[in-house]
Amino acid sequence: MNLKSFRITNFRSIQDSGEIDASRITALLGRNESGKSNLLRGLHSLNPLDGFKALNPIKDFPRDRRLEDCKDDTLVVSSNWTLSDDDRAELAEFFPSAKEIETVLVKRTYKGPAPTIAFPDLQGPKLDVSDIKNKVKKVSAGVRAKGSDQNTLIPEADSFEEKASVIQHQSTWAAEFATLAKHIRTQLAGADVELTQTQETLLTELEELSDSILNHNTSLKNAKDWVQSNLPKFFYLDDYPELDGHQDIAAYLSRKEQVQQSHADANFEKLCKVAGLNPANLQNILNDAEQRNQLANRASAVVTKEVKRLWKDRELKIRFNLDGNHFDTFISDPTATYDVEVNLNDRSRGFQWFFAFYVSFAADTDGGKIQNAILLLDEPGLYLHAKSQGDLLRHFEDDFTNQILYSTHSPFMVPTHQLDSVRTVNIADKVGTTVTNSPTGDARTLFPLQAALGYDLAQSLFVGPSNLVVEGVTDFWILSSVSAHLSDAGRIALSNDLTLTPAGGAQKISYMVALLTSESLNVVVLFDKEKASEETKRELLQAKLIKESSVVFVSEAVAPEPSEADIEDLLDPQGYELLVREAYAKELKGKKLVLNTSIPRIAKRFDVAFKDLGIEFHKTRPSRLFLTKMANDSASVLTDDSLDRFESLFKIINARFDKLNANGGSAF
Repeated sequence: MNLKSFRITNFRSIQDSGEIDASRITALLGRNESGKSNLLRGLHSLNPLDGFKALNPIKDFPRDRRLEDCKDDTLVVSSNWTLSDDDRAELAEFFPSAKEIETVLVKRTYKGPAPTIAFPDLQGPKLDVSDIKNKVKKVSAGVRAKGSDQNTLIPEADSFEEKASVIQHQSTWAAEFATLAKHIRTQLAGADVELTQTQETLLTELEELSDSILNHNTSLKNAKDWVQSNLPKFFYLDDYPELDGHQDIAAYLSRKEQVQQSHADANFEKLCKVAGLNPANLQNILNDAEQRNQLANRASAVVTKEVKRLWKDRELKIRFNLDGNHFDTFISDPTATYDVEVNLNDRSRGFQWFFAFYVSFAADTDGGKIQNAILLLDEPGLYLHAKSQGDLLRHFEDDFTNQILYSTHSPFMVPTHQLDSVRTVNIADKVGTTVTNSPTGDARTLFPLQAALGYDLAQSLFVGPSNLVVEGVTDFWILSSVSAHLSDAGRIALSNDLTLTPAGGAQKISYMVALLTSESLNVVVLFDKEKASEETKRELLQAKLIKESSVVFVSEAVAPEPSEADIEDLLDPQGYELLVREAYAKELKGKKLVLNTSIPRIAKRFDVAFKDLGIEFHKTRPSRLFLTKMANDSASVLTDDSLDRFESLFKIINARFDKLNANGGSAF
């Protein structure tokens, strides 16, 4: 069965959440204190792993309402479930009507004693009240007629008609009629009389209707019992449970014997279950060091194997160490320069969360193999690095078949590739916590979604398998538009496999290159030729982020090669001046613009000249105008010499990427 939707009411901060659609993975997105945890806790109460329990009105009923308003039958969870084809086939073996079932409705109230189950699509036997009463009347008349010489049948006929004509509830009538029909037949047999064939047929039809209702009710009860036993269990994890990396086994066993176990003890027991260890047995063989070490070694291998599969941040090794009464959990990094073991207590909170999540889930669900469980995770990966959060989300998608509902306010836990699985959680004074199936809410609620979409958009627009990193957005505009023009003209343009990635300035290129190369992406950097760019190149090479052949200067496309050059210097100087004057026509009106031709870079000449006039110069304005003219009249801004220079630059860049690909994409 799959959870289709659910609704939480009358629970903590929730008056009525509204109907919440559930997908295979559902993200509940909302700011802190919006009620995300209460949604998960309420749903968890429907069918928890450790069994159904009554809720506590003092703790769980909304605090702004009178306590006497909370009754045993006050609704808390209403949920809709869909049956698979296999589910319906199994049900149909003892409940033929299962083929009609599309949805199962499961509810819970404050007390219980268990969830209530209904089949909204199910069409049971239909009662035609007037037809039943008419048949009862005719049968009764027949009995009375036979009783003309046997006066005892007349009161029996009257009683039969009176009681069989009371039809308030289908199942009640069916059970009552079965008894009445049996009694009246006994009376007829005792009087040694028979009904007419027509009257006998009517009585038989009523008996068959009664039997069909009773059989349906029995099958329906069996179907509900089947749903109850097959309803997925809810595994709920809010924070990582306390799990001590240094455990005293003797002290633990003593507390267990005295029924004084702490949460940490319960979680240590889960760890032992997952690792296949028995604490009592370890103490019984305290003096057999060889056997204890063999058991610890096996347990270490079992847990390490699974953690390697799940923890993608980097390869880790788990080792359990037994030293007298003490049980230690050590973590090491086999791929590190120094393979140093660190106690679990001293690892990052992110790893502690992940390890505790693995232990709890595996212990509570028979090694994590239970398919019929739904994971409810409150702020999963809260302490993980952003990239590890993304890995965790992919892990949920790729390595689990279970349905997963989780709450988050982290942009890196938003499934931007499946936005239809995001639900937004809002809270207001009068209505409490509510949920919408489409992204709505205030700025704080939607910020993680906006941030995730912005990051995803930047990744999709400006990052690809092969990236040409340029200094700024104006470089991006000019290069992309000229490349498209050359491609249309059948000349050499930038390879279609390249993604132009603006870094936002020469000083930010190092960070962009580090980000891209860390993802094993192909990277070539295009620098303007000037002092700051030369310094950035040295930093990249010294840090071994990139090799020298993957660095290109704009000046390489100009012959003879100038000492300094920007992208704008590939354009015709007179053409660029016309762009600047048109873009700044309003500011320059009535003013004389004097350019210092001794300044090698044309954009820098205008920057200096504008400062002399008290005007701030931005390269973006003539660059935008360049884009417009490229679309309408490219010949006005691109001379043949300009095109030759751009084509020369594109040849150099393409050749550098070809060399990278020949080396398997390795930076070194």
